[in-house]
Amino acid sequence: MSNEIKVGQGLWSGDYYNEGMNAHAGVLDKLGEECGVFGVFGHEDAASLCYYGLHALQHRGQESAGICTADANNFHYHRGMGLVKEVFNNTNLPSLIGTSAISHVRYSTAGESKLANAQPLVFKYREGDLAIATNGNLVNAKQIRRKLEKMGSIFQTSSDTEVVAHLIARSEHDEIEDAVKDALSQVVGAYAFLILTKDKLIAALDPHGLRPFVIGRLGDAYLFASETCAFEAVGGHYVRDVLPGELLVLDRNGLHEDRFADRQKRAICSMEYIYFARPDSDMNEINVHTARKRMGKQLAREAFVDADIITGVPDSSTSAAIGYAEQTGIPYELGLIKNRYTGRTFIEPSQELREQGVKMKLSAVRGVVEGKRVVMIDDSIVRGTTSLRIVNLLREAGATEVHVRISSPPFKNPCFYGIDTPSRKELIASSHSIEEMRKKINADSLYFLSKDGLLDSIGRTADEFKHGYCTACFDNEYPTEVDDEVVAVVTAVK
Repeated sequence: MSNEIKVGQGLWSGDYYNEGMNAHAGVLDKLGEECGVFGVFGHEDAASLCYYGLHALQHRGQESAGICTADANNFHYHRGMGLVKEVFNNTNLPSLIGTSAISHVRYSTAGESKLANAQPLVFKYREGDLAIATNGNLVNAKQIRRKLEKMGSIFQTSSDTEVVAHLIARSEHDEIEDAVKDALSQVVGAYAFLILTKDKLIAALDPHGLRPFVIGRLGDAYLFASETCAFEAVGGHYVRDVLPGELLVLDRNGLHEDRFADRQKRAICSMEYIYFARPDSDMNEINVHTARKRMGKQLAREAFVDADIITGVPDSSTSAAIGYAEQTGIPYELGLIKNRYTGRTFIEPSQELREQGVKMKLSAVRGVVEGKRVVMIDDSIVRGTTSLRIVNLLREAGATEVHVRISSPPFKNPCFYGIDTPSRKELIASSHSIEEMRKKINADSLYFLSKDGLLDSIGRTADEFKHGYCTACFDNEYPTEVDDEVVAVVTAVK
């Protein structure tokens, strides 16, 4: 229990490192999700539920995992680097006793990687122990940090979580829920917070609902998760989404529904539906697989091309590829296969091998694509390097034509809300026309789903407080104000 921050005293036995928004997306040139969270209140084996819940959320983060439990007297927690099954075992998991718990998985980046990155973070403050697990990003964290430093706060980390902890500690309110409301009223951004004390669990979602966050039940126990698929993994069931600006407090008297901010127009991240979420999850009562199939169908209506087979880039594009095939009547085939056993590499390959790294992840099936006109469905193009390699894989396997269809609009703008994206100048769509991109990825044709087609496919109604989406990465219309310094960092040339 050594890595604790004593809020307000500036003592930190570790060295919490926050890579920020510019970490590289890795060999496959995909976007990186910040993390996934899972919480339990009122179950005799809360740690085990978290373990299985985190397994279901493993796609949201593979760098580290952590669980913090609380009994009547103490916190018990364990964090480690690696996958959930690597971090927890038959020795450390049983030691995490308690009927309430919060847990976290963090995504893997090419930046510095160490244990201090892992959440939940555990703090000491005047009212006792406090643990926090967060999914998201605060866009005004630097401004608040400077203000607090001028008032005497000493920061030992660069994490947004520490900013919130200092705000809680400095609140004039003694009751933790009032202190949390006070703190959250001062921050701007996208966040789903799970906050644990020895006798309470608090859940809060940002006023725009940018991050996914859901409530479930398992018998008398309450569950919280980034995605509904985690409830299925533990035998629980979905109850409802956490509402934007809502503060939920669980204690021995049950669930208390409150608010820390007025509900704003809903702006859930559209990339959750396009790429990040598991297809068996429901978000805002919309099934992700079904939404992706509709994207594929709409893409076929907007950009039909005569071909012999349809194939998707596994796994997030499979649903859209099936939809495209159903709409066109062209058969769907497994033209690309994902190697699920590559794991993480601990060696630094040569540049030549790194350039070929996509072949460790994907293989083209020669017997399927040879001599065929292929429509390759993918969910997005970030830098364009991976698209080029996959198109070339198909050509090397004998495809006579490769037509690329993308089930989202061109990704032109960086995200400030908890998705790891390259700088704007590294996003190929920000500086290239579609024809220029087509040439760069060596495709016979290239088409992106329209923004209206995307939103109609996900599902929208006149009630945008319920069915509203953040599409800033496509149209530069951010739902909140963004700190100019953050913009400068993400738009700079690295």
